[in-house]
Amino acid sequence: MNSTLRIILLFILILFLQVFILNNINFLGYINPYLYIAFVFYYPLKEKRFTILFLSFLLGLLVDFFSDSGGIHAFSLLTIAYLRVFFIKLYFKKVPVDYPFFKLKAEPFGKVFNYVVTLTLIHHFILFSFSNFSIQNFTDVLSNTLFSGIFTLILFFLSSYIFIKEE
Repeated sequence: MNSTLRIILLFILILFLQVFILNNINFLGYINPYLYIAFVFYYPLKEKRFTILFLSFLLGLLVDFFSDSGGIHAFSLLTIAYLRVFFIKLYFKKVPVDYPFFKLKAEPFGKVFNYVVTLTLIHHFILFSFSNFSIQNFTDVLSNTLFSGIFTLILFFLSSYIFIKEE
């Protein structure tokens, strides 16, 4: 399938999944899955960096629009989209020459796990920090980040295992 068409379908699928299903899940006041961050993980590294930054901002903005959350999803998703290359260099020891051949599912699970956990926790911490926006609520920020991060990671790895085919 054409790479551009795959990206568009992934964008639309993740947006609808997040907006219509996952935004309606709220366990115990702390657990909200934010699986839309998987778009950043699965976006091809060989594509131009401006494109992922723009699409991440647009996806976050659309989630904000449907969630009535004022831009916090756009900012947090844009941040991890920007930081993604740094963490790919850090965890996978890849250089720009390797980018056209880089596939997340072809890498060892331990490295993928560290990469996904790091970006997920950064995203969630930024999201809940701006959502609460108070130093008195710091324990709420940490508990929301931890519990929602764990639930998001479980959903991410389960969906990756079930729906992403090996090539």
